Amino acid sequence: MRSGFLFAVASYLLWGFLPLYFIVLQPASAFEIVAWRIVFSLGFCAILVTVTRSWARIAAIVRQPKLLLTMGLAAFFIYINWQVYVYGATTGRVIETSLGYFINPIVTVLLGVILLRERLRMMQWIAVAISAVAVLVIALNYGAFPWIALTLAFSFGIYGLIKKRIGPRVDALSGLVIETTWLVPIAVAQLIAVSVNVGLTFGSAGGVHSLLMVLVGVATAIPLLFFAAASRRLPLVYMGLVQYITPLLQFAIGALLLHEAMPAPRLLGFALVWLALIVLSIDLLLAGRAGRRVVPVVA
Repeated sequence: MRSGFLFAVASYLLWGFLPLYFIVLQPASAFEIVAWRIVFSLGFCAILVTVTRSWARIAAIVRQPKLLLTMGLAAFFIYINWQVYVYGATTGRVIETSLGYFINPIVTVLLGVILLRERLRMMQWIAVAISAVAVLVIALNYGAFPWIALTLAFSFGIYGLIKKRIGPRVDALSGLVIETTWLVPIAVAQLIAVSVNVGLTFGSAGGVHSLLMVLVGVATAIPLLFFAAASRRLPLVYMGLVQYITPLLQFAIGALLLHEAMPAPRLLGFALVWLALIVLSIDLLLAGRAGRRVVPVVA
């Protein structure tokens, strides 16, 4: 439990500080950053797979066409998530990216109803309703539809559902290798397009910049592996509560460090989202306690 908690906190802290990493990578565009992120993530994970002698597990997945195609679908949604997230981070919209990850737990609950036909408890419905009002308040008063936040929330929510369907058949490292392999053609196309239109910054913006670009693969893989380690050790209730570290950090970075605009209507929308998360968290804790009170019957 203790090591699981430390792994969870470490993963969400690293994800929380990622906007600063992507900002440092400027003047590279979001498309160039994501393309190199795919390439160098694959390279770093390939080294880890070689060191851990895990190629047999990847080969076993490749021999299952249905599972491999499912991983390709997961790769599509994580690509959308990465691209929109980096775009938001590098264009002064870090607060809106944080809103996406605040909304994500609510969206995950909603997707369970729509796609898995799950039945919600009353407090879950209340949380969903409050979140819908929050998005409406932000959209009407902020003067723009929060497409970055909603795209991040839904893309990561659908990605999570796909990974849940795959379950323990694919470990975190093998999954990242296969997903990034699926995305390599997109990365190559983006690098060619950026090179032709504006020119690549990798190799031309200084040695430190190039090193940081290479290390973006490490920055992608390490928190994911920490997260996988935490998931194996911690109950879902604790994982659900610790995950708020990431959007809270992103919000603080956007508001306090980058001084992004936070007018009263936008703050009201965020306050409603936080209220919805409190309701959802209380429901999660109550459900967890109820589950622990159930005495198993030995047949």
